[in-house]
Amino acid sequence: MSKEVFIRMRGVEKSFGSQRVLKGVDLDIYRGETLVLLGGSGGGKSVLMKHMTGLLQPDRGMVELEGEDISGLAERELAGVRRRISMMFQSGALFDSLSVGENIAFPLLEGGLKDVAEIERRVSDALKIVRLAGQENKMPSELSGGMRKRVALARAVVERPCCVLYDEPHAGLDPITGDSIDRLITDLKVDHGITNVVITHEIRSVFRIADRVVFMKEGLVYWEGTPVELRDSDDRLLTNFVEGRSEESDL
Repeated sequence: MSKEVFIRMRGVEKSFGSQRVLKGVDLDIYRGETLVLLGGSGGGKSVLMKHMTGLLQPDRGMVELEGEDISGLAERELAGVRRRISMMFQSGALFDSLSVGENIAFPLLEGGLKDVAEIERRVSDALKIVRLAGQENKMPSELSGGMRKRVALARAVVERPCCVLYDEPHAGLDPITGDSIDRLITDLKVDHGITNVVITHEIRSVFRIADRVVFMKEGLVYWEGTPVELRDSDDRLLTNFVEGRSEESDL
């Protein structure tokens, strides 16, 4: 894992009305690592993640991507950011009226790519990465939950980003299917050099995929370290969370 900072966040604050969600977050994400964000509901994980790709802008503070401050960029200027960082949403967010191939091609078309042969090649390559080769013509309604998640991941990598953000990739999946998603996340890092940032409540997954873990509480980074350090920690909050003994893990 490189120690080159890919995303740098300093003093990031965000409120929605009177609710302060992020209270001054400092965080570095290194190129080529898999970083897992943990914490109880309302800790600010998803809001923080949306700042990484410009879906939200901070009220105060700075978000840098590869040394470029993206905090104040206009929507048009964020197009380049979103080619470097893509996001896999919790629901998968597939268009039910589009085929698998059309769903995956959507960001390419939105980005202005018109070469049909190139689009087909990229869609095919993305499906191979998620082990769904040849499934272009199926409709989302024909797919299992795990297959829908893999199609969503194929769409996330079709533009060949440097980084993928995952908001609860295991939601709604059985343990075996969740394990297959973990293998894909690891393969993306090892085989394609992709930086992964993962929000999950599946503790087993943390110890399989994470290079580093950040635990958030009440809009701040409460703790960060390796999975081994998390397992060995005598911090009561962390121990209870890992063992599922506190309301912090009521997710």
